Amino acid sequence: MKVLDFIVRSNEPLNYQNNLIKVTPADNDTLPDMFPGQFVQVLVSNSGNVFLRRPISINFVDKEKNEMWLLIQRVGEGTRKICETPAGQLLNLIFPLGNSFTIPKKEGKYLLVGGGVGTAPMLFLGKKLNEKGYSPEFLLGGRSQRDILQLSDFEALGTVYYTTEDGSLGEKGFVTDHSVLRNNVYDFIYTCGPKPMMVAVARYARTNKTGCEASLENLMACGFGACLCCIEKTTRGNLCACTDGPVFNINELTWID
Repeated sequence: MKVLDFIVRSNEPLNYQNNLIKVTPADNDTLPDMFPGQFVQVLVSNSGNVFLRRPISINFVDKEKNEMWLLIQRVGEGTRKICETPAGQLLNLIFPLGNSFTIPKKEGKYLLVGGGVGTAPMLFLGKKLNEKGYSPEFLLGGRSQRDILQLSDFEALGTVYYTTEDGSLGEKGFVTDHSVLRNNVYDFIYTCGPKPMMVAVARYARTNKTGCEASLENLMACGFGACLCCIEKTTRGNLCACTDGPVFNINELTWID
């Protein structure tokens, strides 16, 4: 874990509520190894009303450019202030935090399911699977076409399926309504997004006896297990999502019967 200033290389609004911010270490130090599912805690330095850092998933790491991507949804003053940080300014991050998705050791049929801003860690995971020589499939969902982000980035990594609640992109409905789940058998499923979506994906995986990991989006105030804000009830007892997670095997979770 490090505490480090980063320079914002670019800050691009992707739609009405999400920004993609690309950062690099201000001291030109080489980024350490980071893994899909891990996150950072961002200091909100330009607001007198926000005292706690904001947890943001690592969206992508470009080793050649020594660059980390953060996909940020503007949901309150803290994230709004972060999204107002212009190129050339500094962001202070605690990173990398949490555990990561399990990278399989053999080729198989792997499905990555993301909803809303929960698609963020799926891009980095897809890259890692690509680097192992695997061809992942992605199932991305949102309310409408404008809520599904980074389409070309995902399509460069594997086959992508889409669902939207209004039918403006892909099949109409929720991710678990998509025909790809009826027509395929997967060796493993990874998911991140709103809890109801992840519960539905977990139920599908358990019904089909498919391994599955979920990256939780619990409220995280400190990021290293001190504040106990992000406690998750599991088969191993109450665990901190920030240190014992945010990635959990669904068999550890008590969401589903």
